[in-house]
Amino acid sequence: MTSAFYSDDVQQAGPTRSWRRYAALGDSFTEGMSDDLGPAGRTRGWADLVALELARRSGEIEYANLAVRGRLVKQVVAEQVPAAARLEPDLASLAVGVNDALRRRFDVHATATELENGVRELRRSGSDVLVFAFGNPARRSAVMGLVRERIRTYNTAVEAIARRYGCFIVRFWDVAAMDDDRLWADDRLHLSPAGHALAAACALEALGIGDSTWRTPMVPEPRPHALASARGHAQWAGAHLGPWLARRAKGISSGDGITPKHPEWVTVRPGEFVEP
Repeated sequence: MTSAFYSDDVQQAGPTRSWRRYAALGDSFTEGMSDDLGPAGRTRGWADLVALELARRSGEIEYANLAVRGRLVKQVVAEQVPAAARLEPDLASLAVGVNDALRRRFDVHATATELENGVRELRRSGSDVLVFAFGNPARRSAVMGLVRERIRTYNTAVEAIARRYGCFIVRFWDVAAMDDDRLWADDRLHLSPAGHALAAACALEALGIGDSTWRTPMVPEPRPHALASARGHAQWAGAHLGPWLARRAKGISSGDGITPKHPEWVTVRPGEFVEP
């Protein structure tokens, strides 16, 4: 393996173009958890929305989504990157790392090195690559704020990898538009349908085919009464935090038994819901 900070092979992203084969890799964020359900019973997600916009611009595209909830960087690079490289996409998104930061032990150097290995393989397969620098969790949650420095440090490595390999990059850190509770599901970890739409807009801007209007925050809702807020925190802890901690203690992943929703190419046409 090559260090994420000392690799010698530098590549440049090609100019913005009409991509026709898009593969999305990652964890629950890219799988689309907590977005709207399609007729086949799988959630849509921001990557599906990006695929639809690419199809609108090109007439139709081929799309694969290999993401599986709960996956760590090492798992994505071992399982999804080779599968994606075999498909020979001309664009791949690689969004992963938050699950690693949430683990009891987090080695940012080893995690970033794994990410670099994945980016390098995708670039060598001929694909443009879109990576993600994730948001500051302390802006929304004191509990999630405990991993703020882990994510900040990991983002620094992602930025270095993006420069070294000429990747497109989405930057969520300290973006005020992401602070609105309406963009997040009840578990406070996954995006709501509105949040997935915003993430898609951010990705499209990073690819050079969107604009920055998504950065304007929504009109804020009235703040809840302190008692209602405390009740909401308690309900969240019981319904989501407790079960999450129990899974971690037992070594169980939310992705156990889950398969990618689009492991092979599916044809996406403008205005259609992406189906298997």
